[in-house]
Amino acid sequence: MPKTSDTLWDLAVAEVRRRESGGGEGEEEEEGEEAGPGERAVLFLGSKGGGKTTIILRCLDRDEPPKPTLALEYTFGRRARGHNTPKDIAHFWELGGGASLSDLIQIPVTVDNIRTLSVVLVLDLSKPGVLWPTMERLLQAARAQVDRASAELLKVGEARAGQIPSRRGLRTLAKDHPDRELINPFPVPLLIIGSKFDIFQDFDSEKRKVICKTLRFVSHYYGASLIFTSWKSESLMSKTRSSVNHLAFRTERGKTVSTDHNKPLIIPAGMDSLSQIGSPPMTDVGLGSLHAKNPLDLWKKVYEKLFPAESAGDPGDVRDPARDPQYSEAEIDSMRAQKDQELEQYKRNASKSWKALELDSRRH
Repeated sequence: MPKTSDTLWDLAVAEVRRRESGGGEGEEEEEGEEAGPGERAVLFLGSKGGGKTTIILRCLDRDEPPKPTLALEYTFGRRARGHNTPKDIAHFWELGGGASLSDLIQIPVTVDNIRTLSVVLVLDLSKPGVLWPTMERLLQAARAQVDRASAELLKVGEARAGQIPSRRGLRTLAKDHPDRELINPFPVPLLIIGSKFDIFQDFDSEKRKVICKTLRFVSHYYGASLIFTSWKSESLMSKTRSSVNHLAFRTERGKTVSTDHNKPLIIPAGMDSLSQIGSPPMTDVGLGSLHAKNPLDLWKKVYEKLFPAESAGDPGDVRDPARDPQYSEAEIDSMRAQKDQELEQYKRNASKSWKALELDSRRH
């Protein structure tokens, strides 16, 4: 508690020391940032055709038809907190192609924005066989790049304790939460969106239950927020928009919580628990015979017993978008083929040259 004799300077010094010591965990400013206007970055990842672009357009109040995202696209939005106040700026990055272009994550995740970065993972609920592989690959790629940027930040000495992403992840759960030592929070704020709920709600009840429990566990394990949505429901899109804007513009977080698998899930980070989620659904072989390395791996094995992993089967599986048949151009493709041949010939010649140099160096 501040003393009545404290000057404004004393209060400012105390606040700076509190932030540098990593104090205030579990408070609303969970990322250890200042409350004033600023710039933030939001990276959208997820299923191909899952609705990422539609969600971004809704968040930015843009009434235009969404177009397929080929690789990596950027846009931004501004929002004022009140009259005559500076506007916050949010940088939106969207990775297309499902999990096939995950290497491009290194472009938007950098040392410059790592302290204000959030990730939104959009998963297509109508394709449960593709859901886990997409989620796993993208989150692994994103986490690896966040770790690299964080290491670089520490190397240049610009990070304080509360700004290091690995420390920020711990703030998703209250200090007295029973699962605090049992989860592995994502290093930056993470929002998981299950899209196409209008199709998902017609699934068999048991299938819905398994998918809901699995996504609840994954979200809780990573300290993420979880919400189901559908572009056909204005109410769900409004709640989704609110969740994204909380990350992008630090607007107030929604208070709604819904864990009923017969309804759209809405669970803010830190509002679920392992005891409420329960154990993985039993399989024909039983949990005891599944050799899992950790709780996340156990849920994966159970989920894939019920929903075997499928290939996304989309053009994104071709690593080079230039080979996508929907963008074929006869003359350009012919020229590209010629250049590819020239490149391969150059590689062969260069390889011979290097081998010759190596042999020559050994002789001497």
